[in-house]
Amino acid sequence: MADKQISLTAKLINGGIAGLIGVTCVFPIDLAKTRLQNQQNGQRMYTSMSDCLIKTIRSEGYFGMYRGAAVNLTLVTPEKAIKLAANDFFRYHLSKDGKKLTLLREMLAGCGAGTCQVIVTTPMEMLKIQLQDAGRIVAQKKLMAAQARLSSTTSAGAAESVVETRTTATQITRELLRSKGIAGLYKGLGATLLRDVPFSIVYFPLFANLNKLGQKSPDVKAPFYVSFLSGCLAGSTAAVAVNPCDVIKTRLQSLKRGVNEDTYSGILDCTRKIWQKEGPLAFLKGAYCRALVIAPLFGIAQVVYFIGIAEFLLDMLPKRRD
Repeated sequence: MADKQISLTAKLINGGIAGLIGVTCVFPIDLAKTRLQNQQNGQRMYTSMSDCLIKTIRSEGYFGMYRGAAVNLTLVTPEKAIKLAANDFFRYHLSKDGKKLTLLREMLAGCGAGTCQVIVTTPMEMLKIQLQDAGRIVAQKKLMAAQARLSSTTSAGAAESVVETRTTATQITRELLRSKGIAGLYKGLGATLLRDVPFSIVYFPLFANLNKLGQKSPDVKAPFYVSFLSGCLAGSTAAVAVNPCDVIKTRLQSLKRGVNEDTYSGILDCTRKIWQKEGPLAFLKGAYCRALVIAPLFGIAQVVYFIGIAEFLLDMLPKRRD
């Protein structure tokens, strides 16, 4: 197949460019997803994605929607590059016998890609979630302080006393490394694997088969719009399928809690408490946000990846002469 001729360097560059473009376009929706997933019953700040974004702009300004974006923009390049390149690597080696890949082998390739990417994904998500959710916690405290002031004269001025101390990803990283070592950055690793491995098992075979529908022959690439639509449909399907795991991962990786919010000791404890206190529908919190994030993110990723911007850039570089 044509994609086997692409060098590893080109694949890594393509994956990185795709990730940067995708994250820039959809990050505010991802912020809304994180805040919706983290809020628990009894302390609900937002009713929907649009409500979350409107309140975020009002309280934190336009750039408040991009809190944590720097972490993603820094780490999404290796993450997407590893994910896409690893999938191609496993597909290539699983099809060495010259036979067409079976669905099981396509799923195994996706499983391998999802496992490889968590090396970067886990610390990236860990830092991003702290920054994304900080505004929600502060807003909740301000609201409760305002309610207390209205109900009791002794609490006058409490609302004004709630001041947010903004932290950076660098500060969070230093604190985690100082207190817990490298393991601190990999909190929620099991939950991340539980989300990303099934996601890749669903996504990559589904994309490959949808994309084939637009190919006139096995050796000719599908048109860019077919790759885009295939990436969108496969991404949104896989995202909704693993959303319960994403809710659990988000809750486990949050270091700070709002007032009266539960803490969790692990995956099973988190699952049990969400089921008992919030009901089964809580596992679908932020599902439509996640679908809206993943669909264009992977649609754009596959277009850039399949167009092969990196090959063009590499061809522009002067060739070494021996």
